[in-house]
Amino acid sequence: MWEALDDFYWTYQSLIHAIGVNGILALSVYVVLAVGQLSLGQAAFMGVGAYTGALLSVKFGVPFGVAMLASAVVPALLALVVGGPTLRLTGVYLAIATIGLGEITRIVFLNWDYAGGALGLSSIPERGGVLAIYGTLVVLLVGLTLVARSRVGRAMEAMREDEAAAGVMGVNLPRYRLVALVVSSAMAGVAGCLSAHVSSFIGPNEYGFEAAVTILSYALLGGIGSPLAPVLGSTILTLLPEVLRPLADFRLMVNGLIIVLAVLFMPRGILPWRIARTG
Repeated sequence: MWEALDDFYWTYQSLIHAIGVNGILALSVYVVLAVGQLSLGQAAFMGVGAYTGALLSVKFGVPFGVAMLASAVVPALLALVVGGPTLRLTGVYLAIATIGLGEITRIVFLNWDYAGGALGLSSIPERGGVLAIYGTLVVLLVGLTLVARSRVGRAMEAMREDEAAAGVMGVNLPRYRLVALVVSSAMAGVAGCLSAHVSSFIGPNEYGFEAAVTILSYALLGGIGSPLAPVLGSTILTLLPEVLRPLADFRLMVNGLIIVLAVLFMPRGILPWRIARTG
């Protein structure tokens, strides 16, 4: 039995890693959407975290735990700097601003020779693996579920449903927006670090606009009624290309059709139910 499980893992290890990493990314975009903000900057923050962790491992040989911590702190500081001016925007204007941030970040990586430039950064030591990825995912999932059931979670829901009314009721809107962006960016950075250390290679084009839209689609498919919903969405979208592999050239078309149908007929996601509140 153990031998069969071992063979299964080595056959599908890339897919297993991707499901966990994408689950963390889904939670990162959930945090921003939970306060009613539409951000497409998750891929940029993931890239910053990936390059931070990878450079510390490759160039300086720091322990993996330190690299993970730095990969959370650096994107969070970046979000803290850009959060002030960008969070004055809302809706599609905020989305456009964060797309611009993503492109600036990608171009910096593309022209940064110390980090490999357009060729990317290779020979990243393999660290972390399944335990680090899924351990991080479980901790974040439990933590966000507890937050969603608290007074803070109620304030976030109020902002998402009616921001003006939430402000009148005393919710500090700028603070909640900024904290959500900072926490979200730190989570995306950790996901980038974990991904870099299981793939052993990163490149600047991995963190562009296409990746940002893909991360957002996890929450669109799963929903934002609870932290579990976007994780479910990310799992489905990660597995679909593999499940549809027998369709060969038609699998991407079928994949897109499934997403479109889900958005049209399940606008609140495939798991729209909200978790019970306490306190």
